[in-house]
Amino acid sequence: MFRVKVKTRVRPTEDLDKVLKAIENIFTGELKVVEEGDGYYTIEGFATSRESIEKLYNILRIEQVLSAARAVLEKKTIGNKIRFILHKQAAYVGKASFIDSDRESPMGGIIVEIETDNPEEFIDWLTPRIGGGKKHARHTRSQRAKRKQRLKKTFK
Repeated sequence: MFRVKVKTRVRPTEDLDKVLKAIENIFTGELKVVEEGDGYYTIEGFATSRESIEKLYNILRIEQVLSAARAVLEKKTIGNKIRFILHKQAAYVGKASFIDSDRESPMGGIIVEIETDNPEEFIDWLTPRIGGGKKHARHTRSQRAKRKQRLKKTFK
């Protein structure tokens, strides 16, 4: 099973065509535009194949941000779902910029939700490990504090 859903809200101050272009720069699939009233719209996209996000796949390689993107995807995985937000204005110019909430972008973000039987395998496909394929170590707070102390002593 593989499903992709993209969603964003278009504000009255935004150009609907430009927001559609932003989504189309990262996603290929069926798009539905719903008018909410007062100049607001919602755009939703749906797909059931990896090919629908090949544009994002290519952008991550061109920009050489695989490790950073991988860290975001791993952090944003819950069960069999990966949910992340892309900066709408960056997507419009063909870039991938991950944000933690809509508040980080003046125009809001593009919510991408991927549901798959094997999230780990999907993340490996979209953002393969580089530099020997080692997993990034996750350090506890006390380990980070000890490391910080060692660095302070080294640079005194």
